[in-house]
Amino acid sequence: MIREPVVSGQFYPAGKKELSEIINSLAPPETSKISAKGIILPHAGYIYSGRVTATTVSKVLARKRLIILGNNHTGFGPDFGLWDKGSWLTPLGKIDIDEELAKLILSKGELITEDFLAHKAEHSIEVQLPILSQLFGDFKFVPIACGISKLEKYTQAASQIYEAIKAIKNEILLVASTDLTHYEPEATARRKDREVIEAIVNLDEQSLIRKVNSQNITMCGVAPVAVLISCLKKLGAKKSQVALYQTSADTTGDFSSVVGYVGMIIN
Repeated sequence: MIREPVVSGQFYPAGKKELSEIINSLAPPETSKISAKGIILPHAGYIYSGRVTATTVSKVLARKRLIILGNNHTGFGPDFGLWDKGSWLTPLGKIDIDEELAKLILSKGELITEDFLAHKAEHSIEVQLPILSQLFGDFKFVPIACGISKLEKYTQAASQIYEAIKAIKNEILLVASTDLTHYEPEATARRKDREVIEAIVNLDEQSLIRKVNSQNITMCGVAPVAVLISCLKKLGAKKSQVALYQTSADTTGDFSSVVGYVGMIIN
């Protein structure tokens, strides 16, 4: 099972040399690394959110095994679809699926299921891979596409992942992919995004869901972030911090309609 990239040449350069150079230009030099349990990254085009992603990834210790939780923009597939075999291609090379870990996750419950359809045209996980590959080096990963659901299901999915991680001796880094407020004035977006970030800093997935619903916050990755928080708390996470926050206005200069992007580190 080989997955070809679907947004290469759109969200990021299709050429290996150009892509590598852009990632290097976006990543700041870092002298110290955080031993993170999880990170949250945006998934827009690199000109808009690439600096947030690269800055966040550059601040954490590289891991050899990752679980990447993306949201499901297309609506295809189950609520929680896991691609469990083969590899994903990027302009920087192929990245293998961690088939051992994928099999473990599938064996620990019935909510997260084997599925390829949800991933075929979905970009929220794909756009993370070149930056992670460039800054981490070789790693294997398990991609899980998460659809919008209820808190109970997010908690159940988190438990299924947690039970699998418990059986693995290596350190596993969890990654959740999301953008924040979409297409609102800069001041409004920042105000709403502060509410989202506060809930994540407090490691409170229930508050996150409540705020998104009550304030009509157009955060697309509520599901992967809620699953991430719930799972990381089971793994003993105590601290969550912002690595970088920006909006699309930092690139475009258009403050009338922006999208918010945050990178967060949880340990």
